[in-house]
Amino acid sequence: MPGGLVALLDDVAVIARVAAASMDDVAAAAGKAGSKVAGVVIDDAAVTPSYVTGLSPARELPIIWSITKGSLKNKLLILFPGALALNYFIPWLITPILMLGGAYLCYEGAEKVIEKLGGEKHGKTVEDVIEDPVQFEKERIAGAIRTDLILSAEIMAISLNEIKAVSDDFWVQAGALAGIAVAVTVLVYGAVALIVKMDDLGLHLSKKDSSGSQSLGRALLAAMPKLLIALSVIGTVAMLWVGGGIILHGTHELGLHLLYDIAHGIEYWVAGATGALGGLLGWFSFAAASAVTGLGLGAVLAFVLHQVLKLKHELGAGH
Repeated sequence: MPGGLVALLDDVAVIARVAAASMDDVAAAAGKAGSKVAGVVIDDAAVTPSYVTGLSPARELPIIWSITKGSLKNKLLILFPGALALNYFIPWLITPILMLGGAYLCYEGAEKVIEKLGGEKHGKTVEDVIEDPVQFEKERIAGAIRTDLILSAEIMAISLNEIKAVSDDFWVQAGALAGIAVAVTVLVYGAVALIVKMDDLGLHLSKKDSSGSQSLGRALLAAMPKLLIALSVIGTVAMLWVGGGIILHGTHELGLHLLYDIAHGIEYWVAGATGALGGLLGWFSFAAASAVTGLGLGAVLAFVLHQVLKLKHELGAGH
């Protein structure tokens, strides 16, 4: 009996060591992938606050919670199984799908730039008279979740690519990818919730008896409008940067190297010409080339789509 118990304990110890090693692999894979998706995470966090800007403060957190739930569904119910299945059965299809998502981001970003430059606005904004606030809120949430789907697809694709470099074990890949999906969602929308409630925190602090708290509260209140404007700009640039980057890498992988080679040529030239800051400025130049590519493609897509919709409307009015 003692011998059997000792043997059993040995078996349990072996299983525990194997399980611990697998968890270490998952953690290592997730950590390596997480460092690569940091840029897209920042993009996501910058884009999201615009969806609650100008709405009732009482609805800010409920809206963010709705977007958070939609983001988790995007990642865990759509992208997680989809990425694993595509990677296993038809890996060549991942690049074209990502490029479609990238094109959508380019279109969204370019449309915002066109509107800021005085172009015709499409869709309701908070400056318009909203006849049905509930429906308007639903539309904003749906728009945020659609944009999240594209950004999440990029996050999951980059993550899976990095995870594969660490381990080819299916369960390690699945565990690391699921962990990244949850962690990124909590990080992004937790940060967004803090950002949009900064003004409430500032108002609360400004009513405190302490002069230090009052000063901090007033500073937060003064900074909040500027922060939201900055995030709006960052979000638009992020859409163009990420979308254009997807297009550049996608065309390169499909054998169309011209745009990618031009962007990388600019990156290498800047890196070589700027000495100690070459790495940083080289990366920035490639990001800028990606954004310019995204703006150009997005402007073309916006023009074509708006003309098609205009023609469809005119034909419908004629009947």
